[in-house]
Amino acid sequence: MMEDKTRSIAVQWIVPSGILAMVIIIMLFNFSTKSRLSANDTVTRNMTATAATCADNFREQLTLLETIGEPVAELLGDQSSLESVYAVKMARLAMKYSGAYAVCVIDEDGKGVDDTGEKISIADRDYFDEINSAKESGHYFVLDDGIKGTNAIITSIPIDREKGRGHLLLFYPLNNFEALVKQNDFVSWNTVALVNGEGTFLIVSGTGNEWKQGENLYTVLQGGGNESVAKMKSRITNRVSSIAAVTVNDVETALVHVPIGINDWTMVTGISQSYVDRQMDKQWGDVRSMMIQLVVVTLVFICLIVGINISGKVINYRKQEQLEEKADTDLLTGLNNKLATERKIKEYIAKNPKSRAMMFILDIDNFKKINDTMGHAFGDEVLRSLGQQIGSIFRASDIIGRVGGDEFFIFLKNIMMDETIKKEAKKVENFFQDFKTGEYTKYSATASIGVAIFPEEGADFDSLYKAADQALYKAKKRGKNQLAFYNDSWMEEKKQ
Repeated sequence: MMEDKTRSIAVQWIVPSGILAMVIIIMLFNFSTKSRLSANDTVTRNMTATAATCADNFREQLTLLETIGEPVAELLGDQSSLESVYAVKMARLAMKYSGAYAVCVIDEDGKGVDDTGEKISIADRDYFDEINSAKESGHYFVLDDGIKGTNAIITSIPIDREKGRGHLLLFYPLNNFEALVKQNDFVSWNTVALVNGEGTFLIVSGTGNEWKQGENLYTVLQGGGNESVAKMKSRITNRVSSIAAVTVNDVETALVHVPIGINDWTMVTGISQSYVDRQMDKQWGDVRSMMIQLVVVTLVFICLIVGINISGKVINYRKQEQLEEKADTDLLTGLNNKLATERKIKEYIAKNPKSRAMMFILDIDNFKKINDTMGHAFGDEVLRSLGQQIGSIFRASDIIGRVGGDEFFIFLKNIMMDETIKKEAKKVENFFQDFKTGEYTKYSATASIGVAIFPEEGADFDSLYKAADQALYKAKKRGKNQLAFYNDSWMEEKKQ
């Protein structure tokens, strides 16, 4: 009886207490999540706003050059000579009010005068042809300004647009960019840079040494993985202001990027993630501490059970993964087997119907003769060596498999550029020029290769396979040891 009563009391207290504890934990987590999100939004807004302010000020300075230069260029359009005293006076006037460190008036041949009255010629400068052909005002970053031999941003304004008589050039002092950085609370920020649409650093300023002028942002981000690079390219291409967590030189960094609004230039700011974390801690540190203390008490109670369940699930998952991997692998070559190859290609086609890809079917030439003359063991060695070597020259994401005795599939994903198609086809063709196998006697095996392009020559697996197989037949019919496309005129059309 006592035991039954004790059990009843325990149930009466334990069950409600457990439910109450779970409710409290859920409420704390929700509150903590909202607080963290709110803190993250605040930090993100502050950082983006700081970068946006600097970008706006920079754009205003460049716009001022154009605003001052437009009426000056209009007045110069009425002059018969662009090397007159009047032209020099106008250049000085533009320099005085625009903040430029130099102003030049040049004719269509690149000759003219600067604000000091000196005659100059920029016809031999790399940027002259681009500026001279422009019919509208524009801003250009140059490595050699032709005046002081330094990097510069040049604002070019046509003189008499209809007749194309020349240009008024205003040279923006890059040290102004440095001043803007210092004015906009970048003390704890590592580096601030101006980046063009291709990701090249045009101007770099700040306390950090991670970036250098002329380097490429996407190359710097490569260490963080292709996904980080792709996301950053998309955001910058679409000119979206945002903050993203990336890896720069193995260091976690918050990258703020804000479009300037001029050309395809973007202001990119790298901030140490530790600095961001400190700002976050200031926003929600007390809430986090309270939440951790309460959650730890609850987790101690459930930790053992959760640990056992997770361990069991992990072990089962690993066993299942190993079994699936073995089932998909060709034991001789280590590549995908036929079923896995076809399944993975079909899955990719279903998920990416508009993404161009290439399918290669390659067949080792005279493989039966290799088996008959050199033995089946050597034939297996040829297949094994081929699988190891050809698997190493492509991306891990590409699909490579052995689908028959001496037949292999190569399926290359996301091959969007025509030049890439030709390059990858040449790579496969050249592979067999150097392919050798055998431990003691080196044997050069060749292959006939058929290529079909998805989705142009087959929008599903079966039709793509038939196209590649027909291309393989062409290669064999033409004498083997060569590569043939399904459409012989495809390459010619792309060259035009």
